[in-house]
Amino acid sequence: MLRARTLIARLFACLAMAGSQAGLADLYVAGGATSESTAALRIELDTMVGLERLHPQLDLRLATGLLLLSSREKDANAAWLLTPALRYTFAGQRSAFIEAGIGGALFLNTRHESRELSTAFQFQDRIAAGLPLGGGELALSLSHYSNGGIKRPNDGFEVLALGYRWAL
Repeated sequence: MLRARTLIARLFACLAMAGSQAGLADLYVAGGATSESTAALRIELDTMVGLERLHPQLDLRLATGLLLLSSREKDANAAWLLTPALRYTFAGQRSAFIEAGIGGALFLNTRHESRELSTAFQFQDRIAAGLPLGGGELALSLSHYSNGGIKRPNDGFEVLALGYRWAL
């Protein structure tokens, strides 16, 4: 467990350094629950890339961070996330939006609660909807983690979360 904590501490240090570079990244924090009803916390740094050339209301959200999963048993888990998503904003820059994307997650353990993940690498399918609130954005997201059939068993799981994005 000490090795996992060291890895997480180093990842946070890298994320902090990346976020401090002239405001290139925003902080996204979300809390929720897994399909096993255990608590989940997601902490990411992300940036938006405008795709105006394709469509004036389309952006690409690029994020990286951590997913921390609690456990009723003594086998909590954590994952490093790479989360790209296409975002469509309905009526202009500061308006309601929807996002969808397929990313990746690298888990510390291949088991969580009663789920056997089989591989440390998992695909992350994510959909979200949100709106501006204060100086940031509030979003409700649903993420599915699965190894895509790379190895059996493929006991994926879902995380439903409510999050807030702060501009740094």
